[in-house]
Amino acid sequence: MRRKFIFVTGGVLSSVGKGIVTSSIGKMLQVRGYKVTAIKIDPYVNVDSGTMNPYMHGEVFVTEDGGETDLDIGWYERFLDVDLPRENNITTGQVYLAVIERERRGDYLGKCVQIIPHVTDEIKARIRRVAKKSGADIVLVEVGGTVGDIEGLPFLEAIRQMRLEEGFRNTLYVHVALVPILDVTGEMKTKPLQHSVQELRRIGIQPDIIVARCTKMINDEAKYKIALFGTIPEEAVFCSYTVPLVYQVPLILDEQGMGDYICKRLGLEAREPDWGSWRKLVDAYLNPLYELRIALVGKYAELADAYISMNEAFKHSGMALRTKVDIDYIRAEELEESPGDVERLKDYDGIFVPYGFGPRGAEGKIMAIQFARENDIPFLGICYGFQLAVVEFARHVCGLKGAHTTEVDPDTPHPVVGLMPEQRNVAHKGGTMRLGAHDIILKKGTRAYMLYGRERIRERHRHRWEVNPDYIPLLQARGLVFSGTSPDGRRMEVLELPSHYFFMASQFHAEFKSRPGKPSPLYTGFVKACLDRRLGRPRPELEVVPRLCYGLRAEVKAA
Repeated sequence: MRRKFIFVTGGVLSSVGKGIVTSSIGKMLQVRGYKVTAIKIDPYVNVDSGTMNPYMHGEVFVTEDGGETDLDIGWYERFLDVDLPRENNITTGQVYLAVIERERRGDYLGKCVQIIPHVTDEIKARIRRVAKKSGADIVLVEVGGTVGDIEGLPFLEAIRQMRLEEGFRNTLYVHVALVPILDVTGEMKTKPLQHSVQELRRIGIQPDIIVARCTKMINDEAKYKIALFGTIPEEAVFCSYTVPLVYQVPLILDEQGMGDYICKRLGLEAREPDWGSWRKLVDAYLNPLYELRIALVGKYAELADAYISMNEAFKHSGMALRTKVDIDYIRAEELEESPGDVERLKDYDGIFVPYGFGPRGAEGKIMAIQFARENDIPFLGICYGFQLAVVEFARHVCGLKGAHTTEVDPDTPHPVVGLMPEQRNVAHKGGTMRLGAHDIILKKGTRAYMLYGRERIRERHRHRWEVNPDYIPLLQARGLVFSGTSPDGRRMEVLELPSHYFFMASQFHAEFKSRPGKPSPLYTGFVKACLDRRLGRPRPELEVVPRLCYGLRAEVKAA
């Protein structure tokens, strides 16, 4: 079978749900037995998203091979249960950098280098390179932004050319656009969608499928208008409406006939989809037996997109435990401004301190960690949360007044967390952190070992600072256990307090590998501890948790 390409574009405004629609299309094809990969195109001039503030573009998702990518790569991995390499995220910065380097070498043989054909040829070459390397039957390509963006035009031109080069039967254009509902009249307005389709046509692309993004299922009148003005049959119009769980989207689209229509349009063999295990996971979320409240104390609390992978990791663990995990976002600065507010953390089943950079909110996070430790509330820290847990313990248990990380206070008298030696002479910020998956050795007999059920694990990282080895003997002497280290024993990766109900933190980002049906052992252990404490159970039986993780068992009995 010749490889097929599906191109997903968006209109009217960004963040309308193209990533979820792309992931859902991939899932619909995957449950029909086809091998799928997905590419995210980001028209911004940055080489990658690693240097961007999360408020600008949401979370930075880290791939197994150390790529700092767009958050949609994370959605693809979670929906399709695949590890995608960094080259699956293509940016304007990467494309222009490659073209300019080629021009400087003289590879163009004196030609005038232009957007067409040189830039568009580079875009197509990158798409085809990913397709060939993946060995996929179908390649999904999501073009970020909207059709009206200036920086997106070369990418749209490239995918227009691919229709000519790959053939009509092997290419499919899917356009996703918003259909708002007026508050006053309750009327569904298709005009914004119509204008985005018109703009797409002006560029030379006629969509084959249109997905209306709406708060509820579009009515027949709206569907008729979309088909009429979009110049497509009504059977090619679908609706991605708001649902409680994003993992429902492929199900609702498939129920509308989208999966079968795509197969027919691309000349693929009609196969019966197997949604059995996926429906069980959705049902586990929608029909929980228990409910928890967790306080996320962070510095990007105003933007949920900054913590997408973490939020999803809690959902995955909740599915395994038939538990709905509600997350309240608390700005760390609020605790600094009103220290008495830390007492409200008593109302939560667990306290979670996520990643972050720089001094803003650091003291508020330390206050939350101290409160969790002193009140024996289940605690989990990730990356910066791990480092600040070390700072908190050094200050308040080891008596090291003024202890801090040199990231915040370069002149601290007790630099318990410092810059990694190999980072000290790094001049460029982009792509130079300790990135991607690294092996970790877990000590037998510790909570970390019992959660994962094995001695060697592999998790993804994104950091420059680490625990200062000079202070490790003192920290350990006062009861802090470093239960996970790098294979050479030089870097501390996991800490825990065995005397507490649940107090753990990791330097790595376990959320990046968590998926529906394969929840992270670290997150699942934390959620289970919160649930056990809420139900008044004794200290969690650790040997139970590994059976819930990494696909060994995705469900538990109601009892």
